[in-house]
Amino acid sequence: MAATFRRRLQRGAASTAVAALVLAALTASQAPGATEAAAARKQPPPPPADTPIDGGTAYYTDLPPLNSPVPPRGSHGTGHHSGSAAGPAEAGLPATVLAAYKKAESAIDGSDPGCRLPWQLLAGIGKVESGQARGGVVDAEGTTLQPILGPQLNGHGFARIADTDGGRYDGDLTHDRAVGPMQFIPSTWSQGGPDHTGWGADGNGDGKKDPNNVFDAALAAGHYLCAGGRDLADQNDLDHAILGYNNSEDYLRTVLSWYAFYRHGTHGIPDGRGVLPEHRREPRTAGDDRDARTGAGEQAGRGPGGAPDHSRQPGGSGTGKPAKPGKGPHHPGKPNGTDPTPGGGTPTHKPTPKPPTEPRLTALARVGDKDLTATAGSEFTASPKVRAEDAAGKPVAGAPVRFTLPASAGARFPGNRTAVTVTTDKTGLATAPALRAGDRTGAFTVRATAVGRSAPAVDFGATVKAKPAPKADKLTRTSDKELTATAGQPFAEDAVEIKATYRGKLAAGVPVTATMVTGDPDHPVENDKGPYFKDPEATGDDQDDPVRTLTGLTTDAHGLLKLPKIYTDTHPGTFLLRLTTADGAVLTVKLKVAPAGS
Repeated sequence: MAATFRRRLQRGAASTAVAALVLAALTASQAPGATEAAAARKQPPPPPADTPIDGGTAYYTDLPPLNSPVPPRGSHGTGHHSGSAAGPAEAGLPATVLAAYKKAESAIDGSDPGCRLPWQLLAGIGKVESGQARGGVVDAEGTTLQPILGPQLNGHGFARIADTDGGRYDGDLTHDRAVGPMQFIPSTWSQGGPDHTGWGADGNGDGKKDPNNVFDAALAAGHYLCAGGRDLADQNDLDHAILGYNNSEDYLRTVLSWYAFYRHGTHGIPDGRGVLPEHRREPRTAGDDRDARTGAGEQAGRGPGGAPDHSRQPGGSGTGKPAKPGKGPHHPGKPNGTDPTPGGGTPTHKPTPKPPTEPRLTALARVGDKDLTATAGSEFTASPKVRAEDAAGKPVAGAPVRFTLPASAGARFPGNRTAVTVTTDKTGLATAPALRAGDRTGAFTVRATAVGRSAPAVDFGATVKAKPAPKADKLTRTSDKELTATAGQPFAEDAVEIKATYRGKLAAGVPVTATMVTGDPDHPVENDKGPYFKDPEATGDDQDDPVRTLTGLTTDAHGLLKLPKIYTDTHPGTFLLRLTTADGAVLTVKLKVAPAGS
């Protein structure tokens, strides 16, 4: 085996049944009891079939411009609607996002040609789910520059899905959130699919499956839409595929509208220049993030002056759930959307009681007075923990707390994140997920802040210590062949190979020092004649200078080390090579040099 070393030298490195099975693995239960039971386990089970792929979360409701050239196809088609941007601008798709859709179409055409997936369908879904990755704000590899997260799936208007990924994808340890340009919920990405291995895909060939990458997300969405042997050229299969994403007739009509619009013609534009929709269908409930998928300046689902724009919200319910046919505000039997009173009298309305005032978070208190410590490459022994309190010092439940690391620290939360948001439990406690140290040693600070509150931040000191050097208590040669050379000629290439062990087991990564020594076993000192090494980093006249002590040699993963080439001078005789470790292991090797011309 080749040696691994650093040299430091001292002179002197298909069917309905199938479709049902497919949907059965998608997301977490909407039933509160089932969800809470799942949350209590470390590995929640895959959710049942009645939750859509994006958790039924909010989505953009803007329709294509008035001059949308082709109305939606089939039984669910819509008429022309006015939009917020001109046709040519809306027809522009960010270059990397457009490339991801076309690459996904090509890949699926090769693996499942019977599906007949059009990339424009992916574009329609991508428009409605995330506004084409927020107008194409992605890097050259297709990964969003900032996470695109849906609202917390806490049962308030959406599915109720307790955390299934330990915050790996969505940074939320309490509930799941839809993630990325195509808005996959974590359980769908990692646990869904017919074989429960997840719908996640590697669309850009980098060896990773990342829902925040538009190439990966587009390919995963394509596989999902084609599941169960669907032929998307068939309107019925097309409708069912879209409804599997978000089980809403309004969602179906919106996606079909954009699909038809994009089929008429599109063009590429620079990344980050896409037209971002304005309107979103989303409930406004206490504890929900305000339009978590959009930038801070967007007024999602609101009209002029910030008032709710119900005219742009299909169904008008604002619940994020599909409106049932015949159950709108003016359906028969309920004139003007009110229940008739017995006898035809005028209906009476009781004032809605005001909800109790929630405790206001005013402070974060650190829990535990010990700083955080870890060895390089390992998990920290404890996680940062704070308690949210109100002005009276009582705990505040349901408050979002964000834990942040400096990027330069090298340490990361699950999912390679430098920040994660945790919601306080009923006792007001928020505990960050397991924190893993990188290879960099030194001290840094973990900061906890109350999201949306002016409470002072809490800092935690953290220190990463170097790994202890691997140990070896024995060194042996791997061959018993006699080592010989002729004066003035080198020994055979890789003539000396040794094996390091510790308590009988192979010892990898052990530093070894090699020294040409005199023959005195009690007082070995560096020899000034006989065999020697060369400095590989030396140049010019120094290249041939003899080096008789070589440090920084390291055993490989199998505990083996092959020494660099050994040269000889004009002196014949028997010489000694001494190999040592920091733990006191010693091996002495004899090197015999015959006289020149013998």
